[in-house]
Amino acid sequence: MPVIAFLLCIVVTTFTAIYLYRKLNPQGVLMLAGLIMLTFALVLNVQPVIPDKPTGSVVFDLVKIVEETFISNLSRAGLMIMTIGGYVAFMNHIKATNALVHISMKPLGFFRRYPYLAATVTIPIGQLLFITTPSAAGLGLLLVASVYPVLIGLGVSRLTALSVIAAATLFDQGPGSANTALAAELIDQTNVAYFITHQLPLVIPTPLVVMTLFYFNNRYFDKKEAARQSAENSETTEVPQTSAKPDIPLIFAMLPILPLALLIVFSPYVGLFQPPITLNTTTAMLFSLFVSLVFVGCHTRNMRKTFDAFSSFWKGMGNVFGSVVTLIVASEIFSKGLISLGFIDSLVDYSTHIGLSGIAIAAVFALIIFCAAMLMGSGNAAFFSFGPLLPGIAGQLGMPAYSLVLPLQLSASMGRAASPIAGIIVAIAGVAGVSPIELAKRNTLPLIGSILFLIAYHFITL
Repeated sequence: MPVIAFLLCIVVTTFTAIYLYRKLNPQGVLMLAGLIMLTFALVLNVQPVIPDKPTGSVVFDLVKIVEETFISNLSRAGLMIMTIGGYVAFMNHIKATNALVHISMKPLGFFRRYPYLAATVTIPIGQLLFITTPSAAGLGLLLVASVYPVLIGLGVSRLTALSVIAAATLFDQGPGSANTALAAELIDQTNVAYFITHQLPLVIPTPLVVMTLFYFNNRYFDKKEAARQSAENSETTEVPQTSAKPDIPLIFAMLPILPLALLIVFSPYVGLFQPPITLNTTTAMLFSLFVSLVFVGCHTRNMRKTFDAFSSFWKGMGNVFGSVVTLIVASEIFSKGLISLGFIDSLVDYSTHIGLSGIAIAAVFALIIFCAAMLMGSGNAAFFSFGPLLPGIAGQLGMPAYSLVLPLQLSASMGRAASPIAGIIVAIAGVAGVSPIELAKRNTLPLIGSILFLIAYHFITL
């Protein structure tokens, strides 16, 4: 039975990939594929397929799962993504993005000659921010609101700008990460101790390799695209690509980066306030929105124009819901289908009987968990499925537990950046108006190279 279920997963996933490649509606393809796998899991009795509140009928229960997935996403990440999408649209409408680009061009004038270098520098900066803002989709969208227009103004392509923004969230590091918490628990350490003694020594040198690979990879793909067709002429974007002085006060330039600044200042890791002030991304966005409305009102001195500008926020939220949130929901249903058919359990079972050396096992496992994260669109789901098995496998190989746990924990988060159904990829691609599949393809090769370096460096320095 497990073999049949595994083969069914392979078949359904293959057809899903084919239809996505043919550019059929991704929401429909992923949701249908997920429901098909959930149905197979029900028929084969692989794993129970029961919603939190069953209807009493297995047929309706399948639809109930879709409903509950929508509700859970809208109440958590969905609201955050819609809020950020609305804020980005609002910033574009009031031309605050133009002001940010205009001001940024003067100190960054050097990078006009080296735009790919500027883009690459975004990676380590974003990784530092990721420690204080441990939400990949949240940080990605914040960087789209603040860094993305600057990179576009410097002259890089949209895919290059989004590629480095996604790379900024490669490593689930820091005490606030869920994957860090599980990894620390598996090796009987505190989150902070695991972060300092194991994560930092590995993620400090690795970004240098990541930056190099992304630099040359993005240059290659952009030249390839330019040779085939002019992307600048064939694509449109709402983000202004000019540094010309806008017809608004330049103080508006602070508004796109205000939410990010608030999250950093009020982060518990910064510790500026006692007792600490808890601020999440959605709250920071809404607060920044109201501050921005005051700026708009003072500038226009016209209530009608102010509230007309406000309407762009709601339109932006609606656009993001239709293009991004629905895709995330469909992706999660697809992931549930894979899990319910025991796909991950089968991968783990097959991979433990390969009979390779320790470093070879680590490399194979890292690539497996990388691919699992790509298929599931979630680094957390992939690592939480594999993670609990790793200490036992390490013990059988005569290796310390962290020697397997650490590289595989990081590989899971790297796989997320190469997944066309991952929340961050879908979110930033949707806001910028590019294909998530194209963005994922752009990231895959440098990420595989980075994983191989990470494994080699880790075992050399053990």
